[in-house]
Amino acid sequence: MKKLFIIFILIASVRAEAQNLISGFVTSTKGDSLPGVSVYIKNTYDGTSTNANGYFSFKTSAKGSQFLVAQSVGYKNQEFPIELNGDPIELEIQLKEAIDQLNAVTITAGAMEASDENKAVVLKPLDIVTTPSAMGDIIGAFQTLPGTSTVGNDGRLFVRGGDASETAIFIDGLQVGNAFGTTASNVPTRTRFSPNLFKGSFFSTGGYSAEYGQALSSALALNTVDIPLRSQGDISIMSLGGGYTQTLVGKNNSLTASANYFDLAPYQSLIKQNFDWERAPYGWDVSLAANQKVGNGGILKAYFQKESNGLKLWQHKPGDTGRGNLIGIKNDYTYAQSNIKLIGENNWSYTGGISYSDNIDQFNLGGQNILQQSRLVHAKGVAIKDFSDAISLKSGIESTWSIFEETLVDEGLSRDFLDQRYNVFVESDYYLSNQLIFRGGLRSGYSVLSDEFWVDPRASVSYKFEHEGQMSFAYGTFSQLPLAKFRVINNSLGNTEAEHFILNYFISKNGRTFRAEAFHKSYDNLITFNGSELAPEDVTLSGNGFAKGMDFFYRDRKSIKETDFWVTYSFVDSKRKFDSFETKVQPGFAPKHNASIVAKHFVSALQSQLGMSFSFNDGYAYTNPNLAGEQNAKTKSFQDLSLSWSYLPKPNLIIHFACSNVLGRDNIFGYQYAPESNDTGLVPGMPVTQGAPRFLFMGIFLTLSKDKTANQLNNL
Repeated sequence: MKKLFIIFILIASVRAEAQNLISGFVTSTKGDSLPGVSVYIKNTYDGTSTNANGYFSFKTSAKGSQFLVAQSVGYKNQEFPIELNGDPIELEIQLKEAIDQLNAVTITAGAMEASDENKAVVLKPLDIVTTPSAMGDIIGAFQTLPGTSTVGNDGRLFVRGGDASETAIFIDGLQVGNAFGTTASNVPTRTRFSPNLFKGSFFSTGGYSAEYGQALSSALALNTVDIPLRSQGDISIMSLGGGYTQTLVGKNNSLTASANYFDLAPYQSLIKQNFDWERAPYGWDVSLAANQKVGNGGILKAYFQKESNGLKLWQHKPGDTGRGNLIGIKNDYTYAQSNIKLIGENNWSYTGGISYSDNIDQFNLGGQNILQQSRLVHAKGVAIKDFSDAISLKSGIESTWSIFEETLVDEGLSRDFLDQRYNVFVESDYYLSNQLIFRGGLRSGYSVLSDEFWVDPRASVSYKFEHEGQMSFAYGTFSQLPLAKFRVINNSLGNTEAEHFILNYFISKNGRTFRAEAFHKSYDNLITFNGSELAPEDVTLSGNGFAKGMDFFYRDRKSIKETDFWVTYSFVDSKRKFDSFETKVQPGFAPKHNASIVAKHFVSALQSQLGMSFSFNDGYAYTNPNLAGEQNAKTKSFQDLSLSWSYLPKPNLIIHFACSNVLGRDNIFGYQYAPESNDTGLVPGMPVTQGAPRFLFMGIFLTLSKDKTANQLNNL
C-alpha cells in the first residue's frame, strides 16, 4: 500500500511538472475588456473563460505546437499558434467584432425600404391599399412620404424639386416604360400596376445605388411576390367596376391570373364633376404571373399584363365661353418580363432578366389625329459575390432599346428614333464593423443615338451609434437622357445631369421610426426651348438649377394601442432654368412646404379599421402674364383630408369605403392663360382645378378558399 502511494505521488509530480500555464487578457479592438470569452486549446478540453476584467488563466498538459482559440458571441473566432514547452505563456488578445447582418448598420441616406428582409420598413403593400388618400394607388401612398410633393392635377411622383419624369420605376430590377396611364392635360393619372403584385419596395429620394440609372431625382424599385400563401379566388366589386383573380399554388410553383374592368360613367353621372366629360374614362386589363422555385433558394418569375383604356374630354379655353376643344385618347399597353435568381457556389448569387414595354396612344386633339408609339426593352444581368461577412461586390451589365414614333395620321407625316444604350455598373459594400459601413460604386453608359459616353460615381457611408441611431452621408452623380418628345426633334441631345449630397439621421426601435435628412441637388444640361413650335435648333441643353432643403419622417406603431400613424414634413427650395423659362424660377410642381399625416386605428368591437390622411402644401407657383416676371404668383395652399373605413363582417369578406377631400376644399394647382390679351388689355385666365370636389370609393372584396379565414390582405 505504501509503495502504491509513493508511485502515485511520483506520477502526479511528473504530471504537474509537464503542465503549462497560459494566461492573459482579452480586449476588443477599441481596448475594452471582454468578459465571458472562451479561451481553450484546440481539440482539447483544456481552457477557461475570461473574468469581468477580461483576464484568463489555466493550465494544460498538452505539448508542442498547438492552437489557442478565443471565442465569444458577437466577435470573430480567432486562433493563435503557441509552442508548449513548459514555460509560462502570457498573451494579449484582441477580438474583432463579427458582422451581424441583422444588427449591423445599413445605408439609409436617401433610402426608404420595405421588404421581408429589411428591418427599417416604411411602406408595405398593405400600407398602400389602406392609406385613405391613395385610393389603392401605389404612388398615392408614396406621396405621403418625405421628399415628395402632391401635384393633384398630375398624379405622378415628384421628388425634391424634380419633375415626375426624373423618377424611374423598376419591377424586380427591370425598368418599366410608361408606368403611368395616358391621360389628358391637367387630368391626374395612376400607376398601371396593382399593389397586390408586390411584397416590398425600395424608394430612394436621392443618392441611390449604382445599379439604377436614367433618373435625376429618384428610383422606385418594386419587388414582386415570390410564392403566394395559398390557392384562392378573389372577387372585387367596386363603384368603378370589378374584377376577378385566381391564384393556384403548388409545392414549388404558383400561377395567378387576373382580369379587371372599370368605367367611371355611372359614377360620374351621380357625383358632380368639374370636368366636362364627353366620355368618362374606361378600360380593362388582364394579367398573368407564374413563379417557379429552382435550385437551392432560386426562383424563376414571369409576368404579363395587357390593358386598354380611353376617354373623351372637352377642355375649356381661357376667355372662351364655349366648351373648348374636344380631346380624345385611346391607349393600348403591353408589359411583359421574366427574371431569374440563382444561388451559386462559393457565396456567389446571380440575377438576370428582360422586360418589354409597348405603349400606343391615339390622340384626337381638336380634330387632329396623332399616333404615338413607344417601346422599351431592358435586359440586365447581375452577379453578387460575398467575399466575407464584411465585404461584398455587386456588378452588372445592361442593354436597353428605346423606340419612339410619332405620326400625324391625316397628313401622313411621321418622325421617329431608335436608341441603343449600354450600361456597366459595379458597387461594393465594406463593413468596417457593425457600426461602420462604406459603399462605393460606378455606373457607366453609352448611347448610340447621341454618341455619348458617361461615368457616374456614387458613394455612401453610414455610422451606427451605441443608442442604435445612425448617421449616413451619400454623394452621387446621375445622368438621364431627355424625354422622347424632345429626342425625336433633336436626335443628338445628350444627358441631363444632377449631383446629390445627402446627410441623414435614422433610428428605428420598439415600433417607432424617426428619420431626418438634409439634401442639396444641383442640375446641369436641363432641356430648354423657345416657343411652342419646336425645331431641332430650338431644343437645347442649356438649363441648370438646384434644389435644397430637409425633410422629417416619424412613424409610430407603439404609443397608441391598435394604432399606426406617421407624420411627414418636407422643405424644398428649388429654382431652375428649364423648359421655356428664361431665368431660374421655382417650378410649379415644387411647393416649398409639404406635410402629411396618416393614421390607422383598428376597432376590434366593430371588426373595422378606420383611416385618416391629411396632406398640405403652401401652394403652387405659376406665371401670370398680367404681371412682370416669370413664376410671379402662387396659388392658395393645397389641403386634403381623406377618410376610410374597412369592415370585415367575415374573415373572407372586406367592405371598404374611402372619401378624399372630405371638407370639399377648392384646391387650385395653377392657372391657364389665353395666348393674347382681350379688349381690356388683360390676358384672360382660368384656374386649373381638381376633377371633382371629392372622390368616393366603395369596394366589396370576397375571397374563395379552403381556408375560410383567407382574404385579399393575406398576401400583402
